[in-house]
Amino acid sequence: MKPFRKHVAIAIDGGGIKGAIVARALEILEEHLGQGAPEIFELAAGTSTGAILSAGIAVGLTGEEMHRLYLELGETVFRKTLRSQLWFLARYRYHHGPLARALKTYLGSLTMGDLWHSSPRIDVVITAFDLVENRTRFIKPWKAEYASWPVIRAVLASSSVPTYFPVVGGRYVDGGVGSYANPCYVAAYEVKFCLDWDPAETTLISLGTGRDPYAHDVAQVSRWRAWNWISPLLGAFLESANDQQVHLVDTFFDELDFRRFQVDLRQPIAMDDPSALPELTRYGEELGNKILNDELDWAMDIQASMAPE
Repeated sequence: MKPFRKHVAIAIDGGGIKGAIVARALEILEEHLGQGAPEIFELAAGTSTGAILSAGIAVGLTGEEMHRLYLELGETVFRKTLRSQLWFLARYRYHHGPLARALKTYLGSLTMGDLWHSSPRIDVVITAFDLVENRTRFIKPWKAEYASWPVIRAVLASSSVPTYFPVVGGRYVDGGVGSYANPCYVAAYEVKFCLDWDPAETTLISLGTGRDPYAHDVAQVSRWRAWNWISPLLGAFLESANDQQVHLVDTFFDELDFRRFQVDLRQPIAMDDPSALPELTRYGEELGNKILNDELDWAMDIQASMAPE
């Protein structure tokens, strides 16, 4: 692994229970460097489950502690009930209570502003989508409008996936509803234009939570009915947006030491499937080894096309 530069930032994708992949990878990175994640990163940007991990880093949790959080709480947060089975008849599948109580235990009662005034200071960017104003909110500790927000509220807002969890405050849902399920461009922007760090002195690590396999049979696609398009279209929009963020950072922040790491899943894993945690842990070990060996995601190979002369 190439040494990190003077400043180190991290951006973490959404993905529900698949955040366990990143938590385990961070644990491996910590073992390699002999430092906890809070000592490594000065900026953490996250969406949905990435917001949980980013907030965890900000309050001083290690990768080991966050991995344990996922292992212990998966069954509790995503407890299968009649509501979760008949979710199409309800407004959402899971109550916020178990997740909120867990976050209270691990994150405490800190406000976003408290993070900015902590020592050492850390910047955090948490994305949430505002349904009332139809725009993405970038919740940061140094912005006056968010300084009084409890960190737990920001995290719940970012991770409230529609149909899975209730809307927060009557208006906020998962930041991945917008264009930032992968918040690496948000982190790069924060580095250069808000924190005024020199990109030539900055490393940005971007961690994915697993890419679904290509599961469509060529012979079947032409015979799809209208309802068969729902899942592949949603998947295409999400994966395309994620890779686009990588391309934007590569294109507009070329002085940045930008490293995107991702694992390709061999079978699809639902974001609310705690039975997959052993498998997710193994994927986390794979992701951690990719970080240590600088095995960058293939999405970084996308190059801007050359303009005709």
